[in-house]
Amino acid sequence: MAGTPLGVGDTAPDFTLSDQYGTRISLRELRAGRGVLVVFFPFAFSGICTGELSEIRDDLGSFQNEHVVVVGVSCDPVFSLRAWDDKEGYFFPLLSDFWPHGEVARQYGVFEESGGFARRGTFFLDPAGVVRWSLVNEAGQRRDFAGFHETLRGIIGAG
Repeated sequence: MAGTPLGVGDTAPDFTLSDQYGTRISLRELRAGRGVLVVFFPFAFSGICTGELSEIRDDLGSFQNEHVVVVGVSCDPVFSLRAWDDKEGYFFPLLSDFWPHGEVARQYGVFEESGGFARRGTFFLDPAGVVRWSLVNEAGQRRDFAGFHETLRGIIGAG
């Protein structure tokens, strides 16, 4: 079973992981004056994960803009993420938490020890790295991004 996931008001741990092209990317760099939607997913090429990330890809303007960037994170190796991205055409970084296996997913409280994968943890971080919205679903449960969109509208409207 995974640990306790980060909740609203928690400060998200910084991390540096390789994307699907082997480029090292840090959360601090991603934030750079914007929010970050961190989307943990169990496995590249699986049905629900493909559907969720395709939803982001197909409506990228409502997920990523001058206020927020999107990043996917899984425990898959870089090469699997690259092959999946080549097939699906995602336009955002897919980060590999492969080694040390699941270290970042553990820090966010979404690593499933029994299966060695990240649960469907979704964390919207403000530019300071504070969690403003989160949702954690089990591996077989598709996530609903409506709460993210509502939170983002509230921030943009308030800012």
